[in-house]
Amino acid sequence: MTQGYAMQFDQPHGALRRVGRPVPLPGPEELVLQVLACGVCRTDLHVADGEIAAHYPIVPGHEVVGRVIAIGESVADFRIGDRVGVPWLGGACGTCPYCRADRENLCDRPVFTGATRDGGYATHMAADARFCLRIPDSFGDVEAAPLLCAGLIGYRSLVMAGEGKRIGLYGFGAAAHIVAQVALWQGREVFAFTRPGDDKAQAFARSLGCTWAGGSDAPAPVPLDAAIIFAAVGALVPLALAAVHKGGRVVCAGIHMSDIPSFPYDLLWGERSLLSVANLTRADGRDFLEIAPQVPVRTSTTIFPLERANDALAALREGALEGAAVLVP
Repeated sequence: MTQGYAMQFDQPHGALRRVGRPVPLPGPEELVLQVLACGVCRTDLHVADGEIAAHYPIVPGHEVVGRVIAIGESVADFRIGDRVGVPWLGGACGTCPYCRADRENLCDRPVFTGATRDGGYATHMAADARFCLRIPDSFGDVEAAPLLCAGLIGYRSLVMAGEGKRIGLYGFGAAAHIVAQVALWQGREVFAFTRPGDDKAQAFARSLGCTWAGGSDAPAPVPLDAAIIFAAVGALVPLALAAVHKGGRVVCAGIHMSDIPSFPYDLLWGERSLLSVANLTRADGRDFLEIAPQVPVRTSTTIFPLERANDALAALREGALEGAAVLVP
């Protein structure tokens, strides 16, 4: 059997370790992929830090672009050589009340790529074919990788934010730089809130067409219709509530956030809404990957060899990236 390798967390609060692995064989509903590129997501840091439920040892990575090299006997929708994407939601039970109500993102027995099932920090991986997505031909492997979580979760967050014209984005990294392009394409105004003093991120936001960019400690220059919080900082919630007008929405887009401090009821009063985004559905994936080439979305990426996955995570943690990091085996 052909040998590959992966970068693995043996336990939380440790570094990734290179481990040799045989190329997997597909189960009946599975594809085996040669990994072409894998995005580095903030959720991977939460896996590293033990902040979300994960099964250790685990190979992280859920923004995977791969080439199909083997197909399970029950798979009918893919062929050898197809290029597919593997997102965060790697499986759902299909029988719980949420799945039966077309809300598989809230499944009671979900499978998460790179957390409860080995992901794409590897040369090869297996994935449930029913949860894989076709990658539009207009995107290269590296530029497509961030679309599979930063793009998908950003898109779901934008939909949940409603149809308001003025949108604030708190935290201007991988997800925000993609969703900003979609919002601008839709004819909205985008206001970017970055780490205080991060002139580079603010300049990046303005270069994409954002109406305004400033530190998250600055008040919004105008009342916002909605705000999306991508940074995992609970203290941003009251700031975002203060920035939206009556009837506005604040969407928390991360899977993990530090504690939200207490705030006066006046910030919520006036029919403001505070919402969270949980995972994604396959329909989200299909919808977004149909829209992305029309925009067209352009991802800003920094490439790291797979062996340097620890360096990529460190750069993400330090806020040293413009856009997204992508690992290439």
